[in-house]
Amino acid sequence: MDNRNLPSCFRRVVAPVLFVVCSNGTDAGEKLYNGIVLPDAWPPKVEKLSLEPMPVPYLQARPAVIPIDVGRQFFVDDFLIEETTLKRTFHQLKPYSGNPVIVAEHRWEEEGQWKGKTGRFAIPFSDGVWFDPKDNLFKMWYMAGVLQRTCYAVSKDGLRWDKPSLDVRPGTNVVHPGNRDSATVWLDQDEKNPQKRFKMFRFQKLPRRGLVLHYSADGIHWGDEIHWASKCHDRTTVFYNPFRKVWVASIKATIPPKPPYLYAVRRFYEGTDPISALNWGGYGDPYLWLRTDRLEQMRNTGKPQHRIYNLDAVAYESLMLGMFSIYHGDGDGEPGSRRHMNDVCLGFSRDGFHWHRPDRRAFVGVGINSSDWNWTNVQSVGGCCLIVRDKLYVYYSGRNSPGVDNAGKANYGTASTGLGFLRRDGFASMDAGATEAVLTTCPVRFHGKHLFVNVNSKGGELRIEMLGMNGKAIASYTRAQSLVVRTDSTLQPVRWEKGETGGKDLSSLTGQPVRFRFYMKNARLYSFWVSPDESGASYRYAAAGGPGFTGSTDRIGSAGYNCAPPLKLIHPK
Repeated sequence: MDNRNLPSCFRRVVAPVLFVVCSNGTDAGEKLYNGIVLPDAWPPKVEKLSLEPMPVPYLQARPAVIPIDVGRQFFVDDFLIEETTLKRTFHQLKPYSGNPVIVAEHRWEEEGQWKGKTGRFAIPFSDGVWFDPKDNLFKMWYMAGVLQRTCYAVSKDGLRWDKPSLDVRPGTNVVHPGNRDSATVWLDQDEKNPQKRFKMFRFQKLPRRGLVLHYSADGIHWGDEIHWASKCHDRTTVFYNPFRKVWVASIKATIPPKPPYLYAVRRFYEGTDPISALNWGGYGDPYLWLRTDRLEQMRNTGKPQHRIYNLDAVAYESLMLGMFSIYHGDGDGEPGSRRHMNDVCLGFSRDGFHWHRPDRRAFVGVGINSSDWNWTNVQSVGGCCLIVRDKLYVYYSGRNSPGVDNAGKANYGTASTGLGFLRRDGFASMDAGATEAVLTTCPVRFHGKHLFVNVNSKGGELRIEMLGMNGKAIASYTRAQSLVVRTDSTLQPVRWEKGETGGKDLSSLTGQPVRFRFYMKNARLYSFWVSPDESGASYRYAAAGGPGFTGSTDRIGSAGYNCAPPLKLIHPK
């Protein structure tokens, strides 16, 4: 991690991991930023993927004291919870009423064909949507035409998109003319070489099949192939894990590696740079990682076709956020039946390998009616989400493919790009009703001094008490001295009575192991964190960025809430 611009009190506790563990022969066993200690053998060697949910070791044996200096802290699992009477609720994406935001409208977005099939396509097939602080613009890369070329669009507000006329293919917004399957475009804001600021991992279909790496200084003019990955299948994608400074290949694979295939899986490989992350051996050499399990819900067909089709991931605050594209099979083959039905579910990881997937409902779902733009298939986007004031913007692709038309001929149909909204940090909340409920964390340690919460206690209340290791309330930090929080805010400071300048902060508890105890009525708690300064900056990862952010991390806190138009002016609640 790059800590050069952090306050001095943070630099000494979030120093870089001294030894990067990776899959190409180095040692392991390092302690991560959150106190999790990796096993000596890393990545874990999985002999066989079962139909049981993936075990998550750090939820079974968590650290004795958890450092919480890195990012906002979430309740998507029980990692931070010692005991509670609150109820956990997982929340789903709310589609934008103006969807789709990108549609195929130019000849180059439908010209060309694949195996005799055509379609009107303007979709990120992973690709990427990022906010670039250098130009103060939202930027999108997407596939135009069926498995044809890569195009580029920009936006000032994330809602209204322009397709600029560029010089790569004059008169169009094409930025790479090469045929492709899925691709990943990554805005690497920590890259020291400006010529490599943008990275594209493009799966080429012809004439050579495989995943290839390209670099670009501006995301528009891409260089020739830098490196070809080892053998893999076409829905292979890549993401960056900044907690350990490794690039991770999320590899589409099968069991067995060659026909006849029995089932699909994901394999794992990582490296300290993009090239080393692509240097595994044959199809079966990367580490076994993920498959669908017995909790997966089959939809639309009774056939056991469901599988993990892709995993895109990004660092969001204190953990890795994963978007799992789940394939549920084709329809029954009749005219108008769904083709390649796919939706997107969420997962969360605190070590970068093991994923906790507590909510198997579709976070991004397909349409209800056959006329819907996303009726048959939705897919996640590289970068996963952006932060715009107090909301997350989540882009996704959607298709309306009839599978077969009325003449019985295969048809790819149309494919467009949509957008959904979620409260910032709003993946899960811990909720209390009219009867007071309590949550006590396990022992934690921090080195900031300003406590913040993301809470909706409007019409209710929240009080916070600090406990010592003996389980007793710490003097000056009792429930009775807590200033009551009655508000709906994604960045709300919390203080105690008898302090100076409006209340006491946590500076006297810095470096000590303590527990937080939250008392709530008619309230929802989404996250909490301790910041070194009064802005509430978390100093950790902002996913694909957003207006006001100057880099890959939140160094601006409350200033970011003044950097975009109020959401009530641009979309309904």
